Amino acid sequence: MGGSTHARYGLWPVKLTIVGGGGFRVPLVYGALLAKRGRLPFDEVVLHDLDQDRMERMATVLHGLAQERGEELPFRATTDLDDAVEGADFVFSAIRVGRLEGRVVDESVPLSIGVLGQETTGPGGICFALRTIPAMVDLATRVQRLAPNAWIINFTNPAGMVTEALQQVVGDRAIGICDTPSGLCRRVASALNARPDELAFDYFGLNHLGWLRGVYDGRGDRLPDLLADDAALNGIEEAQVFGAEWLRSLGMIPNEYLYYFYFDTVDAMASKPRGAYLLEQQSGFYAAQPDTPEAAFAHWQATKDERDRTYMAEARDGHDLAPHDPDDPGGYEAEAMAIVEAIAGNAGAVRILNVANRSALPFLDEDAVVEVPCVVGAAGARPLAAGDVPEHARALIDTIKAVERATIEAALTGSTELAVKALALHPLVPSVTAAREIFAEYRQRLPVLEERFA
Repeated sequence: MGGSTHARYGLWPVKLTIVGGGGFRVPLVYGALLAKRGRLPFDEVVLHDLDQDRMERMATVLHGLAQERGEELPFRATTDLDDAVEGADFVFSAIRVGRLEGRVVDESVPLSIGVLGQETTGPGGICFALRTIPAMVDLATRVQRLAPNAWIINFTNPAGMVTEALQQVVGDRAIGICDTPSGLCRRVASALNARPDELAFDYFGLNHLGWLRGVYDGRGDRLPDLLADDAALNGIEEAQVFGAEWLRSLGMIPNEYLYYFYFDTVDAMASKPRGAYLLEQQSGFYAAQPDTPEAAFAHWQATKDERDRTYMAEARDGHDLAPHDPDDPGGYEAEAMAIVEAIAGNAGAVRILNVANRSALPFLDEDAVVEVPCVVGAAGARPLAAGDVPEHARALIDTIKAVERATIEAALTGSTELAVKALALHPLVPSVTAAREIFAEYRQRLPVLEERFA
C-alpha cells in the first residue's frame, strides 16, 4: 500500500487505475496501452466504475480490440474505489457524474432561455463542475490515503476547474490533460510542412480558452507568415471556422472552443444539442449485446466513427471540413500516455497541460490552474513562462478564472449564492436574473444538485 517511489519507475511494471472504466472512450486508452506495452509494461490495470453492467459491456469491447491487435493486456474490473486505487502508480480519471442524462440538462436549460448550452463552456460547464468536483475531491482524498505517490492524470471535464480542485488535495501530483491544444499544434505543423517535434509552440490560456501566439523554428516565429498565407491556412480547421480575417485581426489562432465566445451559436446548438444526440447514440450501444468480442468491438468502432463525424457540428456547419482522421496520433489517450512515459523516463518532454500557474501567466496567482506548455519529467510538469499576453485575452482569462474559482468554492461548500455568482459573472450569461433562473432550473432537474444545495 502507499504507491510507488520515483525509483520504482525503472523497475517496471507498475499499477494503472482507470476511474470511469465503463466510459465510452476507455477502448482508446486500452489501445494506447497496447501500443506502448513494450515501453510501459503495466502489470496491473484496473477498471473502476459505479455501473457494473456498463463496465462488463466495455470489457467485452476491450477483449475484441485485443483480438484484433493480436495482443492482450490483462485487466480486471471492480466497483470498489478503494481497491481500485490502492497502491496505484498512475490514476487516469475520466468520469461523468450524472452521465449523459446530466449533460442533456446542462445544455438544454440555458438554451431554453436563449443562452449558450455547451458541455464545458458557459452555464453547462459550471453545472457540470458543480456536481463533478465533490466526487473528484473524494477520489483525490482516497488516492492521498491509499496511494500517496500516485500521479492523477485528469481527463474529467471541465478539466481546468477539476484539476484545480484536485490540486487542493494532492498538489502538483494532479495533472490535467486536453487534446485540443495538441491537435491545433499538429494542424499548424502540417500547414508549415513540418513535424510538431521540429517546432516550439507559444500557447497560453485556460482549458478550452487558449490561444496559439507563436510557432518557432530555427528561422524564428513562423506564425505571421502562416497567417498571411490563405492557401496554407486553408488546411487548418480553426482558420476555416473562425475565418482567416479574424485570425489576422487577433494575430493568433484561438482554441476551437473560443468559437462560443466570438460567434453566436445559440440557435445552431438549440437545433442539435450534442448531449441529447450522444445519449441516444450511446444508449443504443450499451443496450446492445453482441455475440462475440469481435462484434462488440466492431459496434463500438462504428459508434465512435459516427460520434467523431458530428463533433462540434454547430461550428462546422457551412464549412467543408475533413472528418477526423482515425489514424491521427492525438486524443486524450495519446496525451495521457505521453505524460506517463515522460514521468517514468524522466524525459523532459514539452507538453501543453493544465497545471498550477506558478509564474507562467504573471497576472494570475501561483495556484491558479492554467493551460500552458510544460516540461515533464520524474518530478512532474513544470510550466514554462508565457509572459505578457494581449490585453483582450488577459481580460477574458481573468474573468473566466474568477468564474472557475467561484464554481469550485460553490461545489465544495454547497453555497447557492456562490453558484449564482459564478453563473452571473460568466460573460455568456446576460444577467443576474438569467443566472438565478438557470440555477433554479438546474436544481429542479438534477437531484444531486438539489441535495447538495438544499
